[in-house]
Amino acid sequence: MKAVRVLIDVLWFVPDRLAALAGNVITALVQIWANKIRSLLTVLGIIIAVTSIITVVSMVEGFGNYVTSFLRGLGTNMMVVYPEAVRGPRGEVLRRAEMTIEDIQAVDAGATAIRRTSPVIWNAAVIEYGRQQLTGIELRGTSELFQAIRNFYADAGRFFGAVDVESGAPVCVLGREVLRKLECDEAIVGDYVHIDGQRFQVVGLLESKGSFMGDNQDEMIVIPWTTAVKMYPRVRKYLGFYVEAAQESQIPEAEGQLVRILRQRHGLKPGDQNDFGIFKQDQVLQEFHKVRLVATSVLAGIVSISLLVGGIGIMNVMLVSVTERTREIGLRKSVGARRRDILLQFLTEAVVLATVGGAIGISLGYAISYVASMHPSMVPVTVPLWSVGLALGFSASVGVFFGIIPAFKAAIIHPIDALRHE
Repeated sequence: MKAVRVLIDVLWFVPDRLAALAGNVITALVQIWANKIRSLLTVLGIIIAVTSIITVVSMVEGFGNYVTSFLRGLGTNMMVVYPEAVRGPRGEVLRRAEMTIEDIQAVDAGATAIRRTSPVIWNAAVIEYGRQQLTGIELRGTSELFQAIRNFYADAGRFFGAVDVESGAPVCVLGREVLRKLECDEAIVGDYVHIDGQRFQVVGLLESKGSFMGDNQDEMIVIPWTTAVKMYPRVRKYLGFYVEAAQESQIPEAEGQLVRILRQRHGLKPGDQNDFGIFKQDQVLQEFHKVRLVATSVLAGIVSISLLVGGIGIMNVMLVSVTERTREIGLRKSVGARRRDILLQFLTEAVVLATVGGAIGISLGYAISYVASMHPSMVPVTVPLWSVGLALGFSASVGVFFGIIPAFKAAIIHPIDALRHE
């Protein structure tokens, strides 16, 4: 029975408190509306701070999402293995590294965590078509598995197949930036170009991937790796290769397996330095996530300093408001209002004032982000919900922190002194 009585008391108490809080909120809104210009000037710092937070976070998040999407488009479960010379303590070359097709086949056959591999040869080439000549274009010799490993497909014509690779056919696939620089359109598919003086048939065009940090993925020519070996015989013993792990979570296992196989094939003893290097795509993504988090935190922290300025403004105006409404405080106390009622009233006004400023700042932040995203050179900008909640939470916290002193000052005023105040 005692528990039931406590529950009944709580049920009666909560509605009363909610009604009192609602009354304080309404009173605060009436006061804000009665002093519109002063209230606007008071929360101007809060508005600027919240607008800055929303805008900065949105821009960073938009750029971060763009880069993340770009990196994932390159394949996050992909690794690139390449021969790397063994160097001494002073950087001198102790032994040149070699990597042959037999090494790649051994990794492909012996590593269970690896789904597929593809040889790759890098070189800078000269391409000619009609009167156009382009120099320094990236040429990649690889296999038909390049598409699946790199998530980089042909969207016009076709990619070369296993038969083309086996026969070393003179066929090529062009990137969209190469197509643009050659000043031609998709009609080039089926036509012929000259690459380093040799005649190639264009069988397809790669989909557009865009550029990242100055590396234009579309400025590329892809040919069968066997054809590249015919063109550049010296690279036969210095092949690199793409590796695709069975799953993204199996990258460490796949790396361990290929390291073990290559060290055994190259006759490396325990303690010997690897004569090959491994580039992991997911490492770039992980490092970028760290940089993104730090950048978001630092920039949001810097612009949040203006919240302190806005909070000081709220405290000053609330102190003035307490002085102006001293007789009102005396009247309320004379008819039974307690100190905590007065404290809660003025504290609620400060919180509502700061929250209204935060809401205006959020609206302006949304508007600025929307306008910025309309620019053709701008990445898609999205306002994350957590930043909205953070901005409102900070605004309310500023109202509590800087409103407690004026509220406490109002609560401790003696009713007789308050009624005598002119």
